[in-house]
Amino acid sequence: MKTKIIEVLSSIYDPEIPVNIWELGFIYKLEVNKNNDVYILMTLTAPNCPVAESLPMEVQTRVSMIPGVNKAVVDVTFDPPWTMDRMTDAAKIELGLF
Repeated sequence: MKTKIIEVLSSIYDPEIPVNIWELGFIYKLEVNKNNDVYILMTLTAPNCPVAESLPMEVQTRVSMIPGVNKAVVDVTFDPPWTMDRMTDAAKIELGLF
């Protein structure tokens, strides 16, 4: 189940950065319990990010649509604040940071 969730998260992009939210390191926690309830703790680049309301809702909606997922809950945190250190090497290469 986690593999499918990660696939979906990898298809969601921050509209200001041409890299998906998984590779950007926006997902701080991904948990799936025995009932296939999904909990995601995520962040954004900043609290005043233009998609601060819409992006978490998109994540929740898209994960909820995965066959077998009972329900999905997405919480947003800014503690710890997101930094570029959270990005995968693939994301850094995509953005020309390597």
